[in-house]
This record gives sequence, structure tokens and C-alpha cells, in this order.
Amino acid sequence: MTWREIVPGVFAVDDTCTVYAIRSGGPGSTAICIDFGSGAVLDLLAELQIGALTHVLITHHHRDQAQGLPRAVDAGIEIWVPPVEIELFSAAEAFWNGRRVVNDYQMRSDRQTLLSSVPVTGTVAEYRSQDFGGIAVRTRPTPGHTTGSVSYLIERDGRRLAFTGDLIFAPGKVWSLMATQWTYTGNEGPAMTMISALALQREQPDLLLPSHGVVMDDPQPALELLVDRLQAYVDSRRPSGSMDIRDRLIDPFRRITEHLLVNTSSESRSYVLLSETGNALIIDYGYDQTTWYPLGGERASQRPWLESLPALRSRYGVEHVEVAMATHYHDDHCAAFNLLREVEGTAIWLPENVAPIMADPLRYDLPCQWFEPIPADRVLPLETAFDWHEYTITAHPLPGHTRHAAAYEVTVDGIRVLATGDQQEALGDRRIGRRHLLNYEYRNVTRPEDFVASAALYRRLGSQLLITGHWAERWVDEELLTGLAEAAERTVELHRDLLPAIAGWPTNSVLARLTPYRREARPGERLSYRVEVDNPFDEPITATLNPAAPPGWPAEASTIRLAVAARATEVTTIEFTVPESLTGPRQIPIAVDVLLGPLRLGQHAEAVIAVH
Repeated sequence: MTWREIVPGVFAVDDTCTVYAIRSGGPGSTAICIDFGSGAVLDLLAELQIGALTHVLITHHHRDQAQGLPRAVDAGIEIWVPPVEIELFSAAEAFWNGRRVVNDYQMRSDRQTLLSSVPVTGTVAEYRSQDFGGIAVRTRPTPGHTTGSVSYLIERDGRRLAFTGDLIFAPGKVWSLMATQWTYTGNEGPAMTMISALALQREQPDLLLPSHGVVMDDPQPALELLVDRLQAYVDSRRPSGSMDIRDRLIDPFRRITEHLLVNTSSESRSYVLLSETGNALIIDYGYDQTTWYPLGGERASQRPWLESLPALRSRYGVEHVEVAMATHYHDDHCAAFNLLREVEGTAIWLPENVAPIMADPLRYDLPCQWFEPIPADRVLPLETAFDWHEYTITAHPLPGHTRHAAAYEVTVDGIRVLATGDQQEALGDRRIGRRHLLNYEYRNVTRPEDFVASAALYRRLGSQLLITGHWAERWVDEELLTGLAEAAERTVELHRDLLPAIAGWPTNSVLARLTPYRREARPGERLSYRVEVDNPFDEPITATLNPAAPPGWPAEASTIRLAVAARATEVTTIEFTVPESLTGPRQIPIAVDVLLGPLRLGQHAEAVIAVH
């Protein structure tokens, strides 16, 4: 096993990847490692004059970086990993159990995940510095080789060292193009590598130390050459035009009015309200500087980050992103909220009909929720005006796209603006034959009549400008107001024609729910569930409920009968016991069998138990 000293006390060990051992002081002091390879560095501690290894920091989840981590565990060394990829370390078995390998269109290189889990001490704090074994390490996101990749920066002997994982191999080169192809024939990873390289240039490193390749002592031109070559590569795969990554990073914002900006690089669209105080308020903030969504909904496929904030400061005079608000709970509108709060100290303000969902996402059977809770620092009452510096804002209920959504009314530069999230496209114009498209998804608990109410709300408020989650802003005119109202009435009519002729029949056809929808449990644990039952009929009924569980589960209490008034909802509880013999990790469904008067629905409502 060969090694070399890069700068005093920093050693590069040749292994399945280059492992960097960084001493905290002189000979005999403790050290940390960046990446771990096969763990062979443990056999070289005496040669490297290292007293002991205290921490391992991993740049990304691939086995060539991390396959030796069990040796680190045995040696009592702390293991720290990128936050986006933690489950690929701590729950590798669950990943492999769920990974499709037949008819596979998921191109990310997650099949380089560890063969088995390792216990992780924690996740590194992106955009911040932490002390590891007496060494200050700053972590910055550098997606490209993987979605969750990070680089680490340390100061040593007056020089800034950047440990870049597999972001760059040599000047203008990458270790793997295949790893950057996140979707089938896609271009997301190479474009994201460009953004990461440009962002790393801002850190002004003096040395680049890659996991594979050569140490680079002139980082700026090395990164610039990589960006140039990747720009040519990305553009070669586009039918026309150029993906202007440089310009987009310099200034991703467009002024709608003097004090209202839209982030054109984010998905969904993110809006920034500027105050004369130097503070900013953001409406929706999901995936900043995105190059589009990688396939797969797991945590390791999703990359929130904060790369547009430097432009807010340098070009628009923002001193502090003080507040962030969400129109609704979907991840593309809030994925970066926790990171924004942790890094910037931003307060999260959420409407009262959205805050409970974001605070406890596992409780609700709703799609597109972020993985971790996002608790509100302030809960906003609906239909109640509040002040933020020189602005007065009102949150209005806006069910439709999802039942749990709000619109924000605010006057900016003399213009009455309404932020409507994903309620409608707002691009329709019957004068040119373009329909007014309403944006509904049944699992969001949409109701056609909600769009009638939202069209009436827009007219009542006298809004002059609608800003939306995914489409261009729309100046309000009579064509828009009338068109949305007519589209809403037509939507009600279509659903009335297509669904059963029962007055209270829901568009999602769900008449009973188990809450919480997903929870974690251990063998032998007894679990209580809230059961909500809806009566869609115009006369009272008796609901008959029976618990349903997989074979081998203990028999539970017998039938529950519940009187439900006409067009009403009643609530009861039901219990399940996880078998003592059950081994994890695994995800198991349980259900309740539902009879509504004469209507037999069967095992209608389910919930999921993650057994550990």
C-alpha cells in the first residue's frame, strides 16, 4: 500500500479510492480520514505517525469510498456521511430489498451502495464548519457524481484544501460520466457537476484533492476547464441552444416588479419579496438550481441546496433571508426549508391548514411529502392579515390542487399580487383556443367544487397578478376570471357525470382512513390507530369495521359498529399488535375492512408499519 504526504500532516493513501488521512497536530497525534476505501489505512497508522483515527468523513456512498467502514466500526471510529445519502449507509438492506433490477430505468449509480448497513454517527452539516478531532472542516454540497455528494474544505499551513470526492479527476476531466447520467439518456448530472464546480470556485481553494485522479495545485483553471468541457458535452445533447449554467448561477432571478423576484432556476418556482430593510421573504423553496428531477422518489435522489442565495446578496442587496412560507406541503415547494433554517436562521411561517401536514408527514396518507418534519416557527391563521416589515400579507385557504394549500395576498409596488401555488396553470386564453387548465391530483384529496371557490376568490380579492408554482405569472383580466370559473364548473359537471350518483361520493373514492398512515414499531409492540369513516349517503348508516392483518398476527378485538349520520364523518380507534416473532427491517401493511350500511368496501383503508 503506497502513500505520500501532500502537505505537512495530510497523507494520500492509495486504496480502492484515494483515502486522505489528516493529522490534527504533529507526529503521534490523532487524525481523521476523508473517505475510507477498504480500510487499509488502519494498517499504516504507525508509518503515518498517527496515534489513532477518530473520525471518518465520507464524500459519497459508493463502495470504493466506503467498503471498509466495518473496520472503522470495529475500531470505534466515528462515521459521518452526507445527509442526502444517509439511508444508503444506515439502511443498505432496505435499499437492496427495494431496488428494482428488472426493467430498470433508474440510471443513478446507487447500485454501488454498500452490501450491508453500517452504524453512522451522524450527517455532516452542509454549508457549515464542524470540529472533527480538533480539525475544522467545512462541508459544501457538490452533486454531480452522485446527487448527495459533498466536498470538504480545511485550512492547513495557510492553504485551503478541498477534498472533492469524484467531482473532478484532473483538470477538465471526471472519473466517470456514467455516474453523472441520473436518468435514462439524461443530462442532469453533468449540468449539476458544472454548477458544483462553479460553486467550488467561489470557495477559493488552493488544492483540489480528488478521490480518483491527481492532486491539482491550480484549482481555478482546472475547474474552469471542466465547466467548459461539460458545457460542450451538455449542449451536444440538446436539440438546440445552450444551457446557460454560468449565467444562471450568477443571477437566477428575474424581476417581476421592483421588489418581487422569481427564481428561474428552481423547481417549483420560488418567489422573493424584498424589503427596504435588507430582509427577504421567500414563498416556496424546493429544489434550487435544479437540472431536473432524477428518477426515483427515495431520499438519495432528492437534492435541496441553497446555491441561489449568493446572487440574492450580491445583486439584490439581501442581508438576511428572514422568512420562508409555503403555499402547500409538496416537496418541490419546501424541500430546502430545513436547510434554509439551519444555515441562514430563516423562520418558517406556515398556514394553519398546511403546518400540521409538514410537522408530521408520516401521519398522513398524502403524496409528495418531504422526508423529514418541517415544523413551523409561526402558524398563520387563515383570512387574517399580518405584517412583515412594510408589507401586509393574508393567507387564504386554497383547496383544489390539494386540500391543504393556501394563497398569499400581498400588495407589492402598488400591484395586488396573489401567490396561488399549483392551483392552476393560469396560461389559458379562449381567444386563442387555449384551455384554462386546473391542476388536480386525486391523492391530494382534491374536490372539484374547490376550483369554483378559488375562481370566486380571485374575483373577490381583485388580484391584479397571479404567480404560480410552475408556470409564468399571469396578469389578471376578465378572460382569466371568466375562463377559470367556467373551467371549474365544467370540472364539477364532468366528475358528476363520471362518478357514482351519490351526493357525498369523494373524488378520490376514499371513505375511510387509518392514521397514522406510516409508523415505526418493534416486535411485540401494540399500536393504536384512529379510524375515520365517511358516510356519503343522505341518510344515517351503521359502519361495520374489522381489523385485517397478515397471517400470523395476533387476533384483535372483533367487529366495531359505528353509527354515522348522513353526510358526516365519525371516528373510532382500532388496535394491532406486532408479532413477537417478526424480524426486521421490513415494511408491512395492515388494514381495516369496511362495510358502510349496504356498501361493502372490503379492506378499504390501509396503513404501513416499518418494523425494526
